[in-house]
Amino acid sequence: MAKNYFYITLLLGFFFTLSVSAQEGKQQSKLQETTVIEGLNLYPNPVSNGKVYITSKNDLDKDITIFDVLGKKVLQTTLSSKELNISNLTPGVYIIKINEAESTATRKLIVR
Repeated sequence: MAKNYFYITLLLGFFFTLSVSAQEGKQQSKLQETTVIEGLNLYPNPVSNGKVYITSKNDLDKDITIFDVLGKKVLQTTLSSKELNISNLTPGVYIIKINEAESTATRKLIVR
């Protein structure tokens, strides 16, 4: 009887170890998937004239998503030039997510 408990405990320990290592592998692959955008510039910040300029080293098309502090999406667009018009946003603090090719960056944006 004691032998059975020993083998059951041994098997449970093995499966637990296997499960934990698989989860760590998934988390590491997710972290490696997202890369930063080289040479990303977001200016001016804070914004007072209703226009923000976004440049990067590669200067490719960028998918822009802006969220308010509650996480609600307030603007989504694709930017092919440097200038983004945000004059319709009310003054406050926002989170801007920028996707360029396979790279992603997130920044805080202040609108005055």
